[in-house]
Amino acid sequence: MALQHKKESLQALIDDALAETPPGRVVWVALSGGLDSSLLLTLVAAACRRHPRPLYALHVHHGLQVAADGFELHCRRLCSPLGVPLFVERVKVERDAGLGLEGAARQARYAAFARRVVPGETLWLAQHRDDQAETFLLAALRGSGTRGLAAMPRLREWQGRRLERPLLDVPRVALESEAERLGLRWIDDPSNADETLDRNFLRRSVLPLLQSRWPHAADALARSAAYAAETEEMVEALVGSDLALLGDDPACLPVVELASLAPARQRTLVRYACRRLGLASPPSARLETLLIQLNARDDAQARVDWADVEARIWRGKLYLQRRTAALPAEWRVEWQGEEPLPTPWGNVTVALAPTDGHSVRLVLMPRRGGERLRLAGRGARDLKRLLQEAGVPPWARERLAVAWHEEEPVAALLLPEGRWLAVAAGWRAQPAA
Repeated sequence: MALQHKKESLQALIDDALAETPPGRVVWVALSGGLDSSLLLTLVAAACRRHPRPLYALHVHHGLQVAADGFELHCRRLCSPLGVPLFVERVKVERDAGLGLEGAARQARYAAFARRVVPGETLWLAQHRDDQAETFLLAALRGSGTRGLAAMPRLREWQGRRLERPLLDVPRVALESEAERLGLRWIDDPSNADETLDRNFLRRSVLPLLQSRWPHAADALARSAAYAAETEEMVEALVGSDLALLGDDPACLPVVELASLAPARQRTLVRYACRRLGLASPPSARLETLLIQLNARDDAQARVDWADVEARIWRGKLYLQRRTAALPAEWRVEWQGEEPLPTPWGNVTVALAPTDGHSVRLVLMPRRGGERLRLAGRGARDLKRLLQEAGVPPWARERLAVAWHEEEPVAALLLPEGRWLAVAAGWRAQPAA
C-alpha cells in the first residue's frame, strides 16, 4: 500500500520501523550520498532520539568514477552534525567477472556489507517503490520466474544479518518532497545518466513513457511484485515439503523419488536445493539436461555443470555440490595432528592424535593405492574396501588424504569438508567443526 502523504508520515513510518527493532540491536544505514539514503539516515537519526538504538552509517566507495571521493565527503558532512559514526568500505569492482558493471558493483557492495555488518545486526537499505517497479521490470525482461518477479523483499535474513527496506512502499516523489521540506542536501551520481546501464534506461526512458499512458504504472508494477512474492512463499512451502519427503538433504536427492514428481516440481525442487546449499541456480537449459539424466542407467555416472556447480548422479542419488578439483598428486604436508590442517582448499579444523597422548609427526598425502589400516576390532582393512563400504562416490575418493605415521597409514580423511573415513586403532580424531 502506498504511503498516505501527510506531513509527518515518513518520519512516523521510520519511527515505527525502528521501534520494532529489538533494543540494543545495532542498526546500520547503507549511505550512498544520494537523495534516498541521505533522507533515510536523517529520519533514522531523528527516530533514534525517541527509540534509542546504536546507529552507524556505512558508505561503500566503489572507485568507479572521479566523483567517488565527493560522495564520501558528502557522507561525512551529513553524518557529522547528526552524530552518526560513518564507516567507509573501499571495494574493487571486478569488471571482467561476467556479471556486467551493475552486477559486479552489487556483488562488491554486498561483500562490503558482510565485512562490516556482523551477524545479529540490522542493515537498512533505502530502496523505494519506484526501485521496486524497476526491479520487477528487469526480472520480467530476463524471463524470471516468481522468485525473480517478487523483486526486493521488505525484510529478509541474510547471512545471519537482518536486511530491511523501510521505504519500499514509498514513491520517489514523496521522498523528494520530504527532502525538500527538510532542506536536505544530497549528491546526484553522474553515472545515473548513463542509459547504457539497464536500470538507468528503465528509470529515465521506459518508466516515464509508461507513466505518461498509465499514471499509476510504478504502483501497479510494485503490486505485481508483491503478488509474486506471495506466490513464491506458497511455492517455497510446497517445495520444502517435497524435500522433506525425499529425505530433507538438499545435497543428496533420491533419483527415483525425484523423477516421480511432475516436471515443474522437479525443476523447482532442484533450484530450491541449490539455494539451500548456497549454490548458483542452474540455467533452464542445463536444468533440463540434468532432469533428462534422471532416467540414465543405474551404473551410469551422469554429470552436468554450470557456474561453479556440478550435479552428479551415482547409485540412485543426485548429488549437488560446488565443483572441486582432485587432490594434487604432489600434495604433501607435515602435520603435528593439531588443528587446523592446511589443505589446497584452506585450513580444515580437524585434529588427530595417538590415544597415549604423545606428540607425533604425521605426513598427509593423496591415496596411492594398496593402503591398509589396522582398525579396532576389525584388524587390517584395505582402504579401497573401506571406501566401497562407506559408499563414497568416485569423485570424492579423488580428494582423499591419507595420514601416515612412521611409514604406516593411520587415518583417511575426505577433503575439503574434513570428514574422517577411518581412523586406526590407537588413534583418536576430532572432526571438522
